[in-house]
This record gives sequence, structure tokens and C-alpha cells, in this order.
Amino acid sequence: RLLEGYGLSEASPVCSFNSPDKISKPGSIGPAIPGVEIKIDHADPKTGEGEILVRGDAVMQGYYHDPERTAEAFSAGGWFRTGDLGVIGADSYLYINGRLKNVIVGPSGENIYLEAIESIVNRSDIVLESLVFQDQGSLAARIHLDYEKLDLEFTEKHLSEMQIQDHIKTILEDVRKQVNEQVSSFSRLGKVIEQTEPFEKTPTQKIKRYLYTN
Repeated sequence: RLLEGYGLSEASPVCSFNSPDKISKPGSIGPAIPGVEIKIDHADPKTGEGEILVRGDAVMQGYYHDPERTAEAFSAGGWFRTGDLGVIGADSYLYINGRLKNVIVGPSGENIYLEAIESIVNRSDIVLESLVFQDQGSLAARIHLDYEKLDLEFTEKHLSEMQIQDHIKTILEDVRKQVNEQVSSFSRLGKVIEQTEPFEKTPTQKIKRYLYTN
């Protein structure tokens, strides 16, 4: 069984975990580990969703020689603000919905989770990675395809350069349609863009979103 957990470097680094001796719940990354408390800040009355806060012996006391950043990172009572959105179920298991800064508000006030849409895009066996962003009032996705797999296919079929480009356009449009069939109407992709080079990433392998969304 795949074991999953949730944490960050400021919490040394695990806060919750799907332990082998506990029941695993689909979509959850388990309950809080011993010695750590987790709560949801400003939870939505309907969904229970809000920012995940953590507290415990494993959580740092502050950023070294940076009192301003430390003050911003903690709420009253010593709770560390993770910057992640989530829900705690009735069973005390934690469910992650994405980063707080990666949520945009739809035309009727709906929360649109960019990372959740990306995870659906990435399910395609021809997609290596993707990035969803807001573009002039609608959603768009940059998609980096599995070019090794495509090269084999193109070579076998002896496709011309023009045929290759047409085929890639068809693939991208098919991915867009497949994604839109699986998301809410307000989360549908208006267009997709081929990302020919791998996305630039941080040392922790997170896509540098700011490079591609301006």
C-alpha cells in the first residue's frame, strides 16, 4: 500500500501520515502524528475548507534572525500558517486541496483550484507536466508532452513536420476536452498551449509559476 504524508521543512518535516496500522482513506494524507496539532483557519461554513495551521514540538519557533517573517508566519497561540488549503474530516483525517496562493475565485465566487486541474491534466499518459493559470478571464494550461514517446510514434509513422504539428495540436485539444469532462463548468480550460521545454523548477522541484503566468 502506498503511504502518504503531509509536512513541510518548518515542521521537521511531517505533520500527518497514513500509517500502516491505520485505515487509509481515499484522497486523505492521514491524521496528525503524535505531538502535532492541526486545525483549519477561517474554515468555510459549508465546506469546512480553510488554511491549514499546525502546532507542536516539531514545529519551528521562528525564522533565524527574521522577526518580521516569523510574525507573519504564526497566528495567535503559536499556530504556524502553512499556506496550504485543506479540510479536516469528521474522522480527523486531513485532506489537501492545494496552495492558498494557487486558488483563484471564479465569476460567481467559486474557488478554482489550479493544482487540482493540473493533476487531472497530468493523468494523460502523453503528458509529463502542466501548469494551469488564468488568462484574460478564462483558464489556460501549458502542457509539456512526453516527446520521447511521441518521437517513437512519429518515426514509425514517417510523419512530415507539418503532420507532426497537426498531430500535436490534436493531442492537446483532446487533453483539453478530456479534462473539461471531469471538472466543474467554472474550472474548464479555454485553451491549451504546448510547452516545448520542461518547466523551470525550484530546488524542491516545484514549477516556478511566476515565469509562465505573466
